[in-house]
Amino acid sequence: MSAGIEPPEIRLANVTKQFREVTAVDDVSLTVDTGEFLTLLGPSGCGKTTTLRMIGGFDLPTSGRIELRGRDVTADPPDRRPVNMVFQSYALFPHLDVAGNIAFGLKRRGVASDEIKRRTGAILDRVHLAGYERRRTHELSGGQQQRVALARALVNEPHVLLLDEPLGALDLKLRKQLQLELKRIQMDVGITFVYVTHDQEEALTMSDRIAVMHRGRIEQVGVPEELYDRPASSFVADFIGTTNLLAGTVETVEADAAVIRLESGDRCAIAADGRAADQSIQVSVRPEAITIAARNGANGTDAGHIDAEVEQVAYLGAAVQYHVRTAGGLGLSVLAGKTGSRFASGDSVVLAWAPSDALVLGDRSGTVEDAS
Repeated sequence: MSAGIEPPEIRLANVTKQFREVTAVDDVSLTVDTGEFLTLLGPSGCGKTTTLRMIGGFDLPTSGRIELRGRDVTADPPDRRPVNMVFQSYALFPHLDVAGNIAFGLKRRGVASDEIKRRTGAILDRVHLAGYERRRTHELSGGQQQRVALARALVNEPHVLLLDEPLGALDLKLRKQLQLELKRIQMDVGITFVYVTHDQEEALTMSDRIAVMHRGRIEQVGVPEELYDRPASSFVADFIGTTNLLAGTVETVEADAAVIRLESGDRCAIAADGRAADQSIQVSVRPEAITIAARNGANGTDAGHIDAEVEQVAYLGAAVQYHVRTAGGLGLSVLAGKTGSRFASGDSVVLAWAPSDALVLGDRSGTVEDAS
């Protein structure tokens, strides 16, 4: 490494973890910068928690290398790594009060009592639990218990905090509130957070970057906007937010747009860049990119419009979600503003979107091509 260039906070190099015949993590390479909030996102069984546990030293990789600030810690146990971990269950000690839980690690390390008192008080202020020092953990709400677990980890001043779905047991409203609190605390303390979740909205809300995992591998790493607007595969497009995945074949190519005949028989338009007749492709169109209007007896005969019928309507507060069925039998999700025209189940509508809003996902192999 060149002089003057700091190593990343975390580096995983070709890390693999096998449990007998099962490969939980498959040749993962990843870097995390100092002070970054990075989320490992993916469905259950994708390898995200195993990856987190290997960073923390709770599981050792079958092969590959793990570095923390340039130091090889691949074989080091957890107590020899400058990291702490917050588990989904919180793992608080019921026989200790809040202050006792937070100070537990400091006492084990032989920190002076005055320093323990100072650091415990400071971290209680930071997580908004000042005055709760003598409460027992069973007297606290779920959100307060989560803050105690977070304070207990942070009081040890680790370089890295690992969080394994710490909000998973909370109700939706409290979870949303604590998402913002976690991000505030991370920015306040300035240390690196590596967060595991299967909730894409949670990841988009808090993360500086997101690593999307699938079947033990990282599909894509990027900032939230990049993953949402320019997904690298059909899996990422479908997992981050909601999308409509459309398969079809290029029928004609004109100056600005290519006409696609979908497998349902419906026809739509995408940007013409690099398209060729008879090319087999998959297209991602976000629900909010689709406009919906009354058909009024007119058929969507050109490729820019698709006839459909409303099947279901869901009022979401800020928007209205429509599930529609096209004339060819294709089901689509449409997200429209609540201030425009409103439709009911059974209404005949016509759908349209700008060609540039259709992201082409290659030849259905998952490789992204730029449609705009």
